[in-house]
Amino acid sequence: MINLIITDDHDLFRFGLTELLKKHKDINVVNTFSDGQELLNCLEKKEDIDVVLLDISMPNLDGFQVLNKIKNLSTNAKPIIISMHNEGNYIAKCAKGGAYGYLIKNADEDELLMSIRTVAKGKKYFSVEISEKMVNFMSENKVSANQLSNKENQVLELISKGFTTKEIASQLFVSSRTIETHRANILKKLEVKNTAALIKKATEKNII
Repeated sequence: MINLIITDDHDLFRFGLTELLKKHKDINVVNTFSDGQELLNCLEKKEDIDVVLLDISMPNLDGFQVLNKIKNLSTNAKPIIISMHNEGNYIAKCAKGGAYGYLIKNADEDELLMSIRTVAKGKKYFSVEISEKMVNFMSENKVSANQLSNKENQVLELISKGFTTKEIASQLFVSSRTIETHRANILKKLEVKNTAALIKKATEKNII
């Protein structure tokens, strides 16, 4: 039996998906939630969840944030993103964030079931179409984390989390001047002029 949770902020979609999956004896819909935080609260208490169907656009915590937090929980739950977004940057970011699969909301029943059953076995599921979109996005966006040094990647990650130069310097055990040098090099490599543009481009390029 595959124990599954559905998390999506659209009531009608959650209900329809639940009714569809009820027809299949090997799938047990344990619960449904409209909010990412509710899902996380449940996963902290339940250890027998196999698969989570997760939307990206939700209130409070979006799908990206939930993926990152699931990685830090003691759970066997494996997330499958099910979203209206079919752009390569969304797919790549979710894959990087720990998603085991990615489905577009217009996927048919057979594909939905295949993804759930595949992921429940601990395997990844990305259809040919989804994989092509992800590969095309990555090939078209040549700026990558590999173009930054390890230290620059660390600094960029901390910048994206809102830490100040002084706080980053303290965490990395270097001087504020060193961090400013790293910041300047990152701005130059990504061809942007300020922190807001840096975060925007780094997110678009799937670096953070």
